[in-house]
Amino acid sequence: MLRLILLMVSTYAFGAENLDTGDTAWMMISTALVLLMSPAGLALFYAGMTRVKNSLNTYAMVVGAFVVGFVVWIIAGYSLAFSPNSNVALQNIIGGVSNVFLNGINWNTLNGTYPMYVFVAFQGTFAAITVAIASGSVIERMKYSTWLIFVAIWTLIVYAPIAHMVWGGDGAFLFDAGALDFAGGTVVHMNGGLAGLVLAILLGKRKGLNKVAMRPMSTILTSLGAALLWFGWFGFNAGSAFGANQISGLAFITTAFAPAVAAIVWLILEYMTYKKLTLLGAVSGIVAGLVAITPAAGFVDIKGAFVIGAIGSVVAFYGVVSLKKKFGYDDSLDAFGIHFLAGLWGALAVALFAMQDNDLLWDGPLKEHGDRLAQFVVQLESVVAVGLFTLIGTVVVYYIASALTGGARVTLEEETIGLDDSIHGEQSFELK
Repeated sequence: MLRLILLMVSTYAFGAENLDTGDTAWMMISTALVLLMSPAGLALFYAGMTRVKNSLNTYAMVVGAFVVGFVVWIIAGYSLAFSPNSNVALQNIIGGVSNVFLNGINWNTLNGTYPMYVFVAFQGTFAAITVAIASGSVIERMKYSTWLIFVAIWTLIVYAPIAHMVWGGDGAFLFDAGALDFAGGTVVHMNGGLAGLVLAILLGKRKGLNKVAMRPMSTILTSLGAALLWFGWFGFNAGSAFGANQISGLAFITTAFAPAVAAIVWLILEYMTYKKLTLLGAVSGIVAGLVAITPAAGFVDIKGAFVIGAIGSVVAFYGVVSLKKKFGYDDSLDAFGIHFLAGLWGALAVALFAMQDNDLLWDGPLKEHGDRLAQFVVQLESVVAVGLFTLIGTVVVYYIASALTGGARVTLEEETIGLDDSIHGEQSFELK
């Protein structure tokens, strides 16, 4: 009886009457799943595709991006993305500074039915993986010091404003316009993929590209990374329902289904093109399908997920196989080809395939008027706005980071030796 009384008193005193333990548990698990996607999933996925002499550096690029991005997010990024901005002129594009160092948030603050600290951490994993995605375009040639400085600044002046514009609530530019992005097609994948392409162009191509063999270190490690990404993506998408509810269940099944469809489509395209069925192709299709379904995961049914996954695979395959060769840029691990292009398709596809159910949709033309064409125009405006902001912001941050480190590119000698030895003094595997 005493324990029951104490529990009732603590519930009243600490405001836990609004806390839902199921939602809290699911959001904590989702946060841990998304965290797994970077220092394990994405890092392995990228490192396995890299030459052995640069594989450790590639892994370190992802890990470095995650830890720096997450710390910067906690210190100031969260506030710039989600806290109110007292300046009316700026509130459309960026939040305020009232929550810097999480000021105003304590252990008892709730975000709906679960602790605000969990929401902050969950969003922090999104911020950190977004910039980590961009590393795939510049591996084997970028200074590690430049990269870490770039990550810190880019998280604040590119990622945080975009997150605010799309997810910042009333007063935020794209949110008010009615743009639909369930879990990050524009905020994460288009943003990170385009940043990678911009960096790749500014840095220039790897020495010896198309002249010397650049064989992947281990397709098996890449495939393991893809499996971990898929596993973590359930937290990424289903966690974006912000509770253990029906919408999280919808996002869960679409996240399971779309990438499986995409993998099959990629294999078909690969066989039609090369008469080969490769493991790398299968896992590339999986990631393309995951990217494509992300902005739509909690809005579409299985039929919509099927089409989004299938076409997402076609778009990404074209980006990887044809577009890169046509324009001649060195997107080393196809961050742009897969993340930007499949994310772009997914963001636009929301307008075409979202279910017209007011319990699912956010405010916008589709929910308010059932107007898919008007919603498509809003989605198009959102991808253009995000693309322009990312393009300009990434160029600015690149030149700042480059100036602070005496240039962004490693020396020819370091590139020839390999960055594992020349930068880190380590090896992922013993070279004989």
